[in-house]
Amino acid sequence: MASEHLGRTLWRLRRLAGLTQEELAERSDVSVDVIRRLEQRRKHSARLPTLHALANGLGVELTTLLGDPPAVASGENDGPRFVAVRRAIMPVRGGPPQAPPGPDFSLSDLRDRIADAWTRYHAAEFEAVMKALPDLLSDARSATAPGGDDDRGAGFAVLGKALQLGGHVSVRMGKTDLALTSLERATDAARQSSDPLLVPMIVNSIAWTYQRQGRLDDALAVALHAAADLEATGHTATADGLKVWGGLTMSAATSVARSGDYGRAATMMEQAEKQAARVSGLTPGTDNRMISVFSPSSVRIERVRLAVQYGHSEDALALAKGMRLSKDTPPSWRTWLLLDVARAHSDVGDAPGAVKTLESLRRVAPTWMRHHTLAVAIVRDLWALPNHPPGLRSLAEFLGIAD
Repeated sequence: MASEHLGRTLWRLRRLAGLTQEELAERSDVSVDVIRRLEQRRKHSARLPTLHALANGLGVELTTLLGDPPAVASGENDGPRFVAVRRAIMPVRGGPPQAPPGPDFSLSDLRDRIADAWTRYHAAEFEAVMKALPDLLSDARSATAPGGDDDRGAGFAVLGKALQLGGHVSVRMGKTDLALTSLERATDAARQSSDPLLVPMIVNSIAWTYQRQGRLDDALAVALHAAADLEATGHTATADGLKVWGGLTMSAATSVARSGDYGRAATMMEQAEKQAARVSGLTPGTDNRMISVFSPSSVRIERVRLAVQYGHSEDALALAKGMRLSKDTPPSWRTWLLLDVARAHSDVGDAPGAVKTLESLRRVAPTWMRHHTLAVAIVRDLWALPNHPPGLRSLAEFLGIAD
C-alpha cells in the first residue's frame, strides 16, 4: 500500500522544500505532531483533507505526496529494461561515429513508430514504450548521421521527439535528472531540425519536469517565455502552433496554482479554453500524435484538475458536468478526469457520487485504478464512513482494503 511509504515521502519532500516540520505545519495548517508521527511512521495514513493540506504546503501535487502509480507493473524501475533506456538516452561518449541508416530505412516509418509510441505513452502503456524506446533512439540517431539519403533536418526532428519521449518516460520512473538530460539533448536536436515548433514543445516537457522537482518559478518562466515567443513569431495563427501555445499556457497556469495563486491560474485557464475553440477553425496540421494536446475538452479537464487540487471541488463538479470529450483526448486524460471528479464528490461529502464515478473508472481502467494511490486513498476514506453507499464494498475488495 502507498501508506507504507507516506512518511518517507513526506520527509523527503519537506527536506527538498527546505522546510522544518514547524514551518510545514504553519504553511499547511497541520499540527507538528501529525507531521512528526507520519515521518516517524508511527502514523501510517491520514485523511485526504490532511494530505491535501500537506501537499499544498509543500507546493506539490497530492499524487506526488501519495506516490505516483508505478509505471511498470513489476515496480522495478532500475531493472534491465530501464538500464537499456538510460543507455539509449546517454550512449557511450567517445565511441565509433554513428553509422548512417541502411538501404531499407524509411524516415516516414520511423516517424510513425515514434508517433505510435507517444500514443502508447498517453494510454499509460509504459512497459511497451520502455521496450521500444532504445531501438527508436538508435534508429533516430542513425537518421542524423552524415551520408544518409533523407533530409538530416527531418532526422533531427524525429530524434528530438524520441528524446522528448525518453524524458517523459524518465519522469514517470521518478528519474527527473535523467529526464532533464534527455530533454536537453532533445532541445539540441530540435534546434538542428526543420520543425520550428519542436523546441517549444520540448520546453513544455522541461517545464513539467521542473514542476515535478518543485522548481515552480523555473517552470513558469520557461513556459511563459516560450508561449510569448510563439505569439511574437506568428505561429499561433496555425493549428499546430496554437496547440503548442496552449500546452505551454496550461503548464504555466499549473505552476501559478501550485505557487498559491489559484485565482490567476483559473483566469489563465479560462483564456486558454477560449483560444482552444479556435483550433477547429484553423487548417489541420501534422500528425496529432506528435503535437501537444490542446482542445476545449483537454483544457476543461485541466481546469477540473486544478479546481479539485486547490480546494474548489464544487467548481470542479460544475466544470465537469455535461462534458463532451473530443476524439483526440488521450485515454489517460479521460481516466484522470474520472479520478478528479471522484475526489471532488468525496470532498463535498457526496459519497454515492464518488462511488458511482469510481465504478466508471474501474470499468475503463481497472489496472490503472488498482495501482493508483489516489484512488486507493479515496476509497479508504469512504470505507471509514459509518454508512457505506451501495457499490463501495465491491470497490474496497477490488483495491484490497475491505475488512
